[in-house]
Amino acid sequence: MDAGGSTLNACRHLLRPVVKILLRSGVGWREFAESLKRVFVEVAREDYGIKGRPTNLTRVAMMTGLSRREVGTIRRELEGPADTVIRTPPASRISRVLSGWYQDGAFLDASGRPLELVPRGPAPSFLALLKRYAGDIPPSALEKEMKAINVIEETEYGKLRVLSRHYLRSSLDPDIVRQMGVALHDHAHTLAHNLNMQHERPPRFEGIASNDGMPASVSSRLAALAEMKGQRLLEEIDDWLTKHELANKGKDDNGQQPRRMGVGVYFFEYPTDSETDTK
Repeated sequence: MDAGGSTLNACRHLLRPVVKILLRSGVGWREFAESLKRVFVEVAREDYGIKGRPTNLTRVAMMTGLSRREVGTIRRELEGPADTVIRTPPASRISRVLSGWYQDGAFLDASGRPLELVPRGPAPSFLALLKRYAGDIPPSALEKEMKAINVIEETEYGKLRVLSRHYLRSSLDPDIVRQMGVALHDHAHTLAHNLNMQHERPPRFEGIASNDGMPASVSSRLAALAEMKGQRLLEEIDDWLTKHELANKGKDDNGQQPRRMGVGVYFFEYPTDSETDTK
């Protein structure tokens, strides 16, 4: 297998826990793919320019496989105001159905509120709504899923009532999700640094202690050990960071801007023969 294939295999493994979080949050592959396009363009522009200048549009297109038109659109967004809204497709088929139910006049009453829909028949019906917004997903399967996640319910008259305009599989704490992104970014940044053979800087410390033959009975003991030792180490490093922090986040003695630095410690567990990294 060539380097590209090995890298893709490693990334697929890396993305499994990320996709779990995306699906729990109701984010589908189209929305993720649109966000990923932006990241490809950002990195290609910032890391592969000449003499500190951003990479030109043609080279970014060649490197990323995106069209020049797509790259141009994303570049304008990147160069626009910081609060520019990036419009992405709805997160999932269910999101599209809910949006249609709340916005399409064919499925609203005279006051602009979503109608209670009969399951079958011409518009306004639930079947007509699904045909318009859910594509080729079997209606019965989608109805069952929407009931299971409590975004619709059946009335005593046999109609279907919508309960929520937004689709979210779980009430994930935004701060926890943000911290997850920071942790994954920081760890991956170290890995990317160590894999870059074009620089002469020494590799950064990155290590892991693991064993594929551990009995499940010791999991809680290892978790407690990791928490105790890890917390002790992190507190020691936090004290060191505070001691060496720049005053008022200003420039250092060499005139350089502050840099983000730190150390991460974590515990993990999953079956030896499984590719599933999180439960």
